[in-house]
Amino acid sequence: MPKRRAYQISLITLTVLLALTGCGSTGNNNDTKTAVNDQTTTTNANTTADASTNAGTGTNSEADTGTSTGTNTETNTGTGNTSTNQGTSTNEGSNSGTSNNGEATTPANSNQADTPPATEAPKKLYKMNKVYSFVPIDNATTSNKVVLLTFDDGPKADKTVTALLDTLDKHKAKAIFFVNGYRVKAHPELLKKIADRGQTIGNHSWDHIDLKKESEASVKKQVGDVQQIVKNVTGKEPVFFRPPFGNGNDFVKSVVRGHGMLYMTWSDGSLDWDASTKDKPDKVIANVLDQLHPGVNILMHELPWTTEALDKLLTKLEEKGYGFIDPDTIDLGLDAPTTAAATATDQTSTDQTAAK
Repeated sequence: MPKRRAYQISLITLTVLLALTGCGSTGNNNDTKTAVNDQTTTTNANTTADASTNAGTGTNSEADTGTSTGTNTETNTGTGNTSTNQGTSTNEGSNSGTSNNGEATTPANSNQADTPPATEAPKKLYKMNKVYSFVPIDNATTSNKVVLLTFDDGPKADKTVTALLDTLDKHKAKAIFFVNGYRVKAHPELLKKIADRGQTIGNHSWDHIDLKKESEASVKKQVGDVQQIVKNVTGKEPVFFRPPFGNGNDFVKSVVRGHGMLYMTWSDGSLDWDASTKDKPDKVIANVLDQLHPGVNILMHELPWTTEALDKLLTKLEEKGYGFIDPDTIDLGLDAPTTAAATATDQTSTDQTAAK
């Protein structure tokens, strides 16, 4: 009997233990659930992968190339219930501009500014001779049947400036506008309009005075102040100079050359400033055509009758086979010896009065 009672006690103890652990229940409930979430690989240059593990273990790594990998593992264990959740995500971003499929890409944000193409300077085609006309640098490739158009003593009024510019545009012609400093000071917007419309600005002294009669200090100021105000308005200093009345001397020429300008007067005067031509557009045209020859340097002014005459004048010049010199194609010749400029005779003519 003692052995049987001991056996019964052991059986009872075992039953209690089984009940406590759930093994002695009516059925077995073992559920194992496994879920795997695969995340699609994405490309994002600014994503940081986070890794966390509920079990207390985590991995978070970031490479300098912009690639990071994280692994999350969660394990929950209960009586008869086991759950495993695994998730892996990979975010790759490369500063080198390569995507995860190996194709080269352009970064969305670039700090590198677009560099505009360099503008090539026009080829120099013409040079000035001693009588202030222009000849081709290479006769074999460049026509000599051209004229240089110039307008002095502006800018005065928007109406005349705009009319001159419109006519020049109509004929695809370029010209030099020789301006006075005091007029630029009064109408800087007109100077800017001339430059913005693609025409060339020339220096005609500040006050339109006879520089031949001025002191050296005065000459320097008359020339230098115009250089400065034109630069302030347009961003560029003039490279052409015409003395008022066509009067200058060696000192004036040296000052002009020191500012990097070509000194010139003219070789074909329209006489539009003369009383005999006032309000007579046809007379302006006739005066120019009477003196016409290849390479002439035509002097005109910003005057209403000249403005009215210009379209017809340019048409007649074209009909005679003449073209118009672009001032940008003139070789300034500043590297050449100064003897030619110093000895060149200022433009004078017995049948022309001084320009006003």
